[in-house]
Amino acid sequence: MKSLIALFALTLLVCSSAAAQSSPAEMISNFRTKHGEGRVTSDATLNRIALAQAKAMAAKDTLSHEVLGSFSSRISPAGAGRAGENIAYGYDTFEKTLDQWINSPEHRRNLLLHNASRIGVANVKSEISHRTYWAMEIAGDYSSRMASRKKAISPAKRKIVARAEAKTAARTCRVKLLGVCF
Repeated sequence: MKSLIALFALTLLVCSSAAAQSSPAEMISNFRTKHGEGRVTSDATLNRIALAQAKAMAAKDTLSHEVLGSFSSRISPAGAGRAGENIAYGYDTFEKTLDQWINSPEHRRNLLLHNASRIGVANVKSEISHRTYWAMEIAGDYSSRMASRKKAISPAKRKIVARAEAKTAARTCRVKLLGVCF
């Protein structure tokens, strides 16, 4: 019976400490809501971009936004009109890293990016210096970029593009059966 009570107590302790630990998305969301901005959710595409950035910085043991090329080229798969990136090294927890970003005006501005809804966070330890490199990508919705693209194209241009696409399809279509080209 004593072992059952001890096991129950241990389970409660583990569950309560796990509940106390928040994800990066929750921690950033809490900071954002305190400052009048919306919550963010973790995004697989942004996580991949952040991981690639953190890996590259750790491999070269250098803190640089340009280690893998320009930010705009790296963030383009995220499909967002506005996006930001925070990087850091040396902190062993996300909580410490976030505190550093909050206390830096440039990083804080990215954390509070207006209309941001998604984030990606990753960290990688350098084999050379054993420092931990962090990368955070923050961006708006996928659809907002697509919507702004559609608004930017006039209805007349849309018709021209549609006709050009139809002509290209007609040239490459040898046989059309039930609307499918072969």
